[in-house]
Amino acid sequence: MSNVASSSLSPASAPGVTTRPGKLIGEIIVELGFATPEQVERAVATARETGRPTGSVLVGDRSITADELAEAVARRFGMDHVDLSEYQVDMAAANLVTPMAAKRLQAVPVGFIDKSTLLVAVADPANVLAVDDIAMLTGYSVRPAVAAGEGIASLVTRLNRLDDAVHEVEEEPEVEEVTDLRESAEDAPVIKLVNSLVAQAVEQQASDIHFEPQEGDLVVRFRIDGVLVDSATVPKRLALGVVSRLKVMADLDIAQKFMPQDGRIGLTVEDRQVDLRVVTLPLVHGESVVLRILDQGAVPMGIDELGLRDEERVRVQAALGRSHGAVLATGPTGSGKSTTLAAALMQIRTREKSILTIEDPVEYQVEGIKQVQVNERTGLTFATGLRSMMRADPDVIMVGEIRDTESALIGIEAALTGHLVLSSLHTNDAPSSLTRLLEMGVEPFLVASSIECVVAQRLARRLCRGCRRESSVPAAALDDGMVADSVTVFEPVGCTRCAGTGYRGRIGLFEVMTVSDEIRALVVERASADRIAAVAAEQGMRTLRGDGMAKVASGETSLAEVARVTGT
Repeated sequence: MSNVASSSLSPASAPGVTTRPGKLIGEIIVELGFATPEQVERAVATARETGRPTGSVLVGDRSITADELAEAVARRFGMDHVDLSEYQVDMAAANLVTPMAAKRLQAVPVGFIDKSTLLVAVADPANVLAVDDIAMLTGYSVRPAVAAGEGIASLVTRLNRLDDAVHEVEEEPEVEEVTDLRESAEDAPVIKLVNSLVAQAVEQQASDIHFEPQEGDLVVRFRIDGVLVDSATVPKRLALGVVSRLKVMADLDIAQKFMPQDGRIGLTVEDRQVDLRVVTLPLVHGESVVLRILDQGAVPMGIDELGLRDEERVRVQAALGRSHGAVLATGPTGSGKSTTLAAALMQIRTREKSILTIEDPVEYQVEGIKQVQVNERTGLTFATGLRSMMRADPDVIMVGEIRDTESALIGIEAALTGHLVLSSLHTNDAPSSLTRLLEMGVEPFLVASSIECVVAQRLARRLCRGCRRESSVPAAALDDGMVADSVTVFEPVGCTRCAGTGYRGRIGLFEVMTVSDEIRALVVERASADRIAAVAAEQGMRTLRGDGMAKVASGETSLAEVARVTGT
């Protein structure tokens, strides 16, 4: 359950280690190298004249920072120091006390040491009453760590904001699908915790929230930039309540704990409409809940903003300029296919065209486009919706995903009868998408005649511009054809801007294959994906790895990140 890594606490002092009795704060500040003896002497003189503490004087004249003073105080008292500007606060711990109580006590729980001990950030280490009050309020033992007062005030403000950020959707599209977030006396702490976690995830631009049972507790992890990171640990006494609360919000059966369930939650977070797709799974140690976050207010980017290289962008735009045929976006879940399809729609959207989409879920709401939401409960599947759309006089059809043979056949029929069809498919690369359609039972001549372009993609984390560091690697590591012996690339370091990860945001890696006559002939022959890939490469297709290495060379991402997302 411990959420406190050894590196999370400052080495200002080891727990239980005390400094020399009577050592002055000014001496410790000099020992730590935060200020010179002359600066401290001047501050001591000012402190005597004004009656202010020496540390406050040093902070006031900017000789040291508030966090440096807190670290010096921690050293003097033999306590831990925590820098709240960098420390990842466990929201489950922070929500064990109200923001009002935290503000009054100038102390906030920020993590769990173990199942019975809280790590509490305190502004004044001598305030034992604050520590005792938090122990009494939470029922946990308390290990205090010194933090800057302004850091605690900022955290309390943030907790207040997160607590107020989440509200029910005012205009209910469907009454049964919108959650009532009105609090009652007995479940208010759980509601507050769930709301804070959702608001924090939206604030950090997470795409998913995972609630995972672990030894009775509930570990909360956010997927940020495609990577899961620990965020909070919900203690055992609140774990069942959190799972039940999420089920109530998603209109699921609370009593059903041994079968998977799925639903959705409609919320507004800081005036932004957010849709949460909910999946529950019965695991060995309890129920797991995963929330997929869909920001309904997000604006789809254009083709030029996706990260396509000039040659690849020209290929995609040429395919989108046709009046018929199919353009496929392929890749695993979370690779950005929906974003690419939305960008394609933005490219071709005009008043002269009727554009229909069928999606599950509708991730981007685009003005001027008629969008249909799949609803399995009412029988509105991709196949049934697509059949109806064919009779609605469309010029362009976008199918969120080709899931089965029926939807594949209808989409291909549409592409062959004068419609431009956009869709996504789950395959590892562009050439294998053609063989995948054959495996689904679509006749080779239909695939060869209908598919115009395939865009395979992955999302790699973008290096943080604030802390990336230059490094040299052999040229062969990027491209065997390079003349130079070595090339300069960048590697991640980690700073406060990127939360210590070395990465901030994501960039697409693309493999764009135009279906030429030679490739069509191979499809009719039922050739392997490897043979199709070889011909496509001869015709100028850059592989996912090749595009990734080009972006490594330009300093946009790292070698390790390209290796992670492409599996090479």
